[in-house]
Amino acid sequence: MSTTRSYPPPGEPGPEAGGGASARTSPHPPGAGQVRRLHLVGVSGAVPRSRDFTRQALTDWGWLPAAGADRRAAAEDVLLVVSELVTNACLHAEGPEELRVSFVGKVLRLEVVDLGAGTPAPRTPHRAGRPGGHGMFIVQRLCLDWGVVRDEAGEGKTVWAELAAPA
Repeated sequence: MSTTRSYPPPGEPGPEAGGGASARTSPHPPGAGQVRRLHLVGVSGAVPRSRDFTRQALTDWGWLPAAGADRRAAAEDVLLVVSELVTNACLHAEGPEELRVSFVGKVLRLEVVDLGAGTPAPRTPHRAGRPGGHGMFIVQRLCLDWGVVRDEAGEGKTVWAELAAPA
């Protein structure tokens, strides 16, 4: 189910000096989880770089290496959703600015910040077997919830998605 409710990001985005990709870990108070950020302004290979960055976060948080099929499937779902969100920003929003990955409690939250004006939505009707248009349908099916938060200045948005941690 998609929503466009106002849902504040777990970390405040701050302007970064310089271009290119840089990774940063922002610790939160104990028990509040943590946020990892990957800056993607002007970076080529944003999708594989985002997947690698997320895979490392999942490893650090104990999701990987996965002990069983359910844990492995949960990690693969996260990587697929990252790919879809970043790909959408590349194709429809002049490229992603930042990927945020946070893990709080039993929920993993993905956020992709871009400067696009459009609003992502699953293509209706969904046409299985036809090329293109499956990204947000996949996000909708795999996630607990997802939505869009518009930048207050009207210069872009954050597309977020939340997935459950493996049992």
